[in-house]
Amino acid sequence: MFDVLTIAAVTDELAATVLDGRIQRIGLADPRTIAAEIYAGGERRYLIASADDRLGRLHLTESMPSLDAQLITPFGLLLRKYLRGGILIGIDQPPLERLVRLSIAKRVVPNHGPRGRHEDIPAIDDEIAAGVDEDEFADNVEVTYVHLAVELMGRHSNLILVDDDGKIMESAKRVTSSMSRVRPIQPRLPYTPPPAIDKPDPRRVTTADIEQFLGAEPPGNELARSLVRWLRGISPQMAKEIAFRATGDAGATIAALPLEAPTLIARETRGLFEPLLTSAWAPRVYQDDDDVVVAFAANPLGSLAGSMKDVTVSSISAAAALAMGSDPGDAASPLRHAQRRDRLLASIQDTRERQQRRLHSVQEQQARAGETERLREWGNLIYAYLWQIEPGQAELRVNATVVPLDPALSGKENAQHYFEQYRKAQGAGARTPELIAGIEADLGYLDQVRTMTEHAAGFNELEALATEWEAYSGKAPERGQPKRRPQPQRPRPLLDDDGNAVYIGHSGNQNAQITFDLAGPNDTWLHARGVPGSHVIVRWRHPAGEEREATIAAAAALAAYYSAARGSAGVEVDVTRRRHVRKIKGAGPGMVTYRNERTIAVAPASEGHLTDVLGSRVQTERGDA
Repeated sequence: MFDVLTIAAVTDELAATVLDGRIQRIGLADPRTIAAEIYAGGERRYLIASADDRLGRLHLTESMPSLDAQLITPFGLLLRKYLRGGILIGIDQPPLERLVRLSIAKRVVPNHGPRGRHEDIPAIDDEIAAGVDEDEFADNVEVTYVHLAVELMGRHSNLILVDDDGKIMESAKRVTSSMSRVRPIQPRLPYTPPPAIDKPDPRRVTTADIEQFLGAEPPGNELARSLVRWLRGISPQMAKEIAFRATGDAGATIAALPLEAPTLIARETRGLFEPLLTSAWAPRVYQDDDDVVVAFAANPLGSLAGSMKDVTVSSISAAAALAMGSDPGDAASPLRHAQRRDRLLASIQDTRERQQRRLHSVQEQQARAGETERLREWGNLIYAYLWQIEPGQAELRVNATVVPLDPALSGKENAQHYFEQYRKAQGAGARTPELIAGIEADLGYLDQVRTMTEHAAGFNELEALATEWEAYSGKAPERGQPKRRPQPQRPRPLLDDDGNAVYIGHSGNQNAQITFDLAGPNDTWLHARGVPGSHVIVRWRHPAGEEREATIAAAAALAAYYSAARGSAGVEVDVTRRRHVRKIKGAGPGMVTYRNERTIAVAPASEGHLTDVLGSRVQTERGDA
């Protein structure tokens, strides 16, 4: 959600509200999230900056987020030393970058001891925090300058503290040279901004540029996806908005574009970026039918307004707080996406616990079925020794066998009772293996959908899982809530440099779709061994040819990543041809059996880590910009 336009709106808002303010308090809400109180213009304001992989953010909040006093890290200690009591003297965003630099000046008294340390000047009162008279301080005061780089780039987000010489002091995430040869992030290394992407500038794009671009694209490609790949600084949300404004269809394909499309696309692209010059922001949030905020933007988005509630808010920070939660450190105020996930997980877990209890009951019944022959034997013994049984007798002894008797029944009635129990146990025993197999299949599906829910990265994936779950569990929507209709979306592939397509299923329905609808018999199917997770399919450009081992290894790493074993250093992944995979009759979506597999060990890796392996044509399903 924090694309270049959103970040520009946040930068303008911060410049108008907290620039030249004093940082009164600062600390960590979690290891990757900073919270600060800034006194500016006679008011206290509260800032969040986070490098969370999924919820990277920078915005103001209504109140000071909860700080974790027990969380002590080198990064947190340096923040307090160099930022607390400092003045925020600069806020800027490099053009078309998802980066904001906060520059802080702080007065310190030099300590001329052996290590040349500095001591803070005593804090001043809030009432005179802004516009203090420098003459009030002693002559032997120095000013230190530091810069906080807030990089909001999805899983590559980071918070990096840099000194005035351009050296890294510390960061929320350290990146070693083995993790990134291009841009390691370690103390004492020079800070280099994220490398600029060599793509056309959307602010200056012309009709001729668009004509050239469209002529080089396959006709079946979606315009929005192509724009993300071709233009600099375009997020998937922005690309869909350009497509919608130019054609009326956010999902328009290049083949369906009208003749005047190049002119319209160029005009709408430039128009989308015009607020970078005018600062004319009109923040919005977009709510689903449950009034849950699922998207926000710095300006209205026609591509979302038709299918969601379009709500005007007072500021881009207010929009971000509504969409992402205002306090990441407060467990009582979870993020909206996490709330939806937690509700779904709770429903799945409740059903799983019921099925587990049912399995235990059936297994106990199966254990009792082992006594079936004893019941028949007791009935036969009673009939054989009926002449010995007296009214009111409590047991019958025949050699070493003791047969319990009901004193209220006659001998014949006791025998009939045992034969009736025998017939019932025999019938139940015949059904027990089938019942156990069915319950175990249900538990396997529940583990699968739970794992996928835990891994769901966005609203669309979570909504697809909720729809699938309602269809599977038979749960009716709440009153006033529209009934969800399953709308399976075809997953978008990763393409290696040979044109082979790798598909990942992010729900049970998608698992079934890619395995049995998209894949051919000679395509390759992969799944993490012995744990729930996603199916991964490699659809070969030449199915009759040999498998490409580099692509198999990359696909296996994805299968490991989208499984319950994601946190393991090494995961075993089964690999087989699609023709050896079969559906499990009566089981939940995507549940299969397979044979003729081989097993390889890999380290889990997401799409973003596989670009070097699969080649420059990689397209992620979420379309990360």
